[in-house]
Amino acid sequence: MRRWNGWGDESTVVELPANGARFLAERIGAGQALADAGLEQVLARVPASRLAPHPLISLDAETRVRHARGQSLPDWLAMREGEFGQFPDGVAFPETQEEVRQLMALAAERDWVLIPYGGGTSVAGHINPQASGRPVLTLSLERMNRLLELDEESQVAVFGPGANGPQVESQLRARGYTLGHFPQSWELSTLGGWVASRSSGQQSLRYGRIEQLFAGGTLETFAGPMALPTFPASAAGPDLRELVLGSEGRFGVISEVRVRVTPLARQEAFYAVFLPNWAQALQGIRSLVQARLPLSMLRLSNAIETETQLALAGHPGQIALLEKYLALRGAGAGKCMLTFGVTGSPALNAASLKQARRLLKGFGGVFTGTLLGRKWAENRFRFPYLRHALWEAGYVVDTLETATDWANVGHLLDKVEASLRDGLAAQGERVHVFTHLSHVYGEGSSLYTTYVYRPGGSYAEALARWRTLKTAASEVIAHNRGTISHQHGVGRDHAPWLPVEKGPLGMATLRTLARHFDPDGRLVPGVLLED
Repeated sequence: MRRWNGWGDESTVVELPANGARFLAERIGAGQALADAGLEQVLARVPASRLAPHPLISLDAETRVRHARGQSLPDWLAMREGEFGQFPDGVAFPETQEEVRQLMALAAERDWVLIPYGGGTSVAGHINPQASGRPVLTLSLERMNRLLELDEESQVAVFGPGANGPQVESQLRARGYTLGHFPQSWELSTLGGWVASRSSGQQSLRYGRIEQLFAGGTLETFAGPMALPTFPASAAGPDLRELVLGSEGRFGVISEVRVRVTPLARQEAFYAVFLPNWAQALQGIRSLVQARLPLSMLRLSNAIETETQLALAGHPGQIALLEKYLALRGAGAGKCMLTFGVTGSPALNAASLKQARRLLKGFGGVFTGTLLGRKWAENRFRFPYLRHALWEAGYVVDTLETATDWANVGHLLDKVEASLRDGLAAQGERVHVFTHLSHVYGEGSSLYTTYVYRPGGSYAEALARWRTLKTAASEVIAHNRGTISHQHGVGRDHAPWLPVEKGPLGMATLRTLARHFDPDGRLVPGVLLED
């Protein structure tokens, strides 16, 4: 059963090691746990629906609760406190494109607001109903989850938009293929959501981001369906797929997704290398990607994240031995961990591994084999569960991400971390901050920053502290050559900073498109574009 007030499956629990709790207490102080609301308490607050009964729509109170919030930090606080604010008036579960069209026609006829819903994993405020005089219908696409067609000659697969990561991969793997798109939210997030938010998977170095994988599909609009045919390439004007990629539901509902797939690799392995300091580590990862070695993944933790990962790993005796070995090899205090993957044929992987080891050796890299790499692969989708463990220990954890050119990576990272680390200093509070580079390109890299703070004495204080930190970091990103979102979309949380990135003419273009596709403003108002 999926948690109603947090991340993932109730049966999955990630414990915070005792030494991990001590580590945080030393850095930011003892935890401050807040009391959680119960489901029955929340259900009692769900108002009567403003929708008339309909065979495709559930008006059930618990269903509405479970579709009222995403997974952003404000969502988490609202769910734990039990103060959801607005609830959808109903949740529809279409199973076909025709049913999506029926529901959209009904919304237009009866003046409803529509919120497309995939896996409910948004961390930017995409799916939250807002106070409005109009009833709100959440359109869950979870039942449109099947592999509809696989063209093995062209290696193009057709899916319903509601297929989540495991459903995508299991159906493809049964035929000998993979999409290769593995965001951290992979267990829950959906193919349609990946397209709508321009998602990036952990092995994008091999398979590409979703914009490279998205070959075409269908967008349901109030004027009718817009088909996006698949071509290997085209010079026939602007690419209309770009209207769908990153559209976040503002222009229509994605009802079919065509993606480029790859035959399953014969072999895959992940390795860990420790580099002596951040400067050498940064040069090493940049050299790897610019040398175009056929690796499937590169992830570089800065010194504080490396220290934190080792502290939270448990097994303190084994970690102490590792630390001693690394120090003897020249990777002591200030060391940075680089994890990389090789995916393909045994011969190709062996050649890639040899080249990577040779290159990293020139930057002082200490190769530690596959043990830590295997641990990363085993736990790659479990990090979001750690929020629950930290919350129970009295800490709040959130993340933010951006991307910039290599020449600006160090500068932007320092400024983002400083804005967070010092963000609550006026309140006498410390913030624990660390960063990794998770997606790298020839011209630059993403930066993925995690910050942990104490909630204070109330939910209102916890939310106010988040707003202070989020605003400070977003201002730094927007005004220091960073994109406001590399992989999580804009939603409502990032919308105030989008004009800095797009400029007046760009924003006018997006607003014109929104008015064209949705003249009555009923598709997720306030998302992507502030209304």
